[in-house]
Amino acid sequence: METFAELTELLRATELSPAQRALAERVLTDPEGVAFQTAAELAKAVGTTEGTVVRFAQRCGLSGYPALVKLCRAHLAGQAQLVRRFDALRGDSVLERAAELDRQNLARTFAQVDPAAWRLAVGSIARARRVHVMGLRKSHAVAYLLGYQLDLVCEDVTLITPGPGTLTDKLRRLDRRDVFIAVSLHRYAADTVRAVRHAKEVGATTVAFTDTAASPLAGLADAVFLADMAGAGLLRSVTALTSLVQALATAVAVERGDAASAALRQQEALLTEFATYQP
Repeated sequence: METFAELTELLRATELSPAQRALAERVLTDPEGVAFQTAAELAKAVGTTEGTVVRFAQRCGLSGYPALVKLCRAHLAGQAQLVRRFDALRGDSVLERAAELDRQNLARTFAQVDPAAWRLAVGSIARARRVHVMGLRKSHAVAYLLGYQLDLVCEDVTLITPGPGTLTDKLRRLDRRDVFIAVSLHRYAADTVRAVRHAKEVGATTVAFTDTAASPLAGLADAVFLADMAGAGLLRSVTALTSLVQALATAVAVERGDAASAALRQQEALLTEFATYQP
């Protein structure tokens, strides 16, 4: 087995057990994730055993799981991701496939949330002097949504969207009373990683939303949440990640109690006063 294309052909032509078929689907739909997961992490993600993962790699004609990871990484390095994803979509029932993958993503993402990390994140955000939210490129949409929702119920929320050379300007007000929330997915934005490191240095509580335990954010943040992102789109799916950050914003609102209720009432009064929405 020399290339990912050969692996794809083999997996589509070979009769596999249900567990092996689940692994094959994972490899074909999310090689980015597999490229940075251990055998144990992949096994947990698809609900099987580490031994099954190893045997699956051998069934593919590879020496073992590290060889499968190497093949996935070579594939990512050798072809533009957007082009590869577009080519992979041809011939598939995109609507049905996307729906099924997202159902799986949601189940796995919420099942792996660490309750202690969740409590830390919710409590810290609810009590923070200021909350900073950052996500660049494809992570920006999720970061924007989280920042928007937190701003409805918290006193001071800043969405960090640096312009050319202005990241340091955005970070200079950070201190240990703050919470810094980062959203970054493979391929990880270098500025986001640098910003989390700075937040750690000044003593702020750090929260990360990312995709695998191999993410550079996973080893930096105080609370880390991993989202499954297998998808049938041009980019990996952010459905589960979006659902997770909305759950966080809701939990923070509940934690803030009367303060959140007062902020929401004030917001509604202003929306009415300014006739923001078409009646």
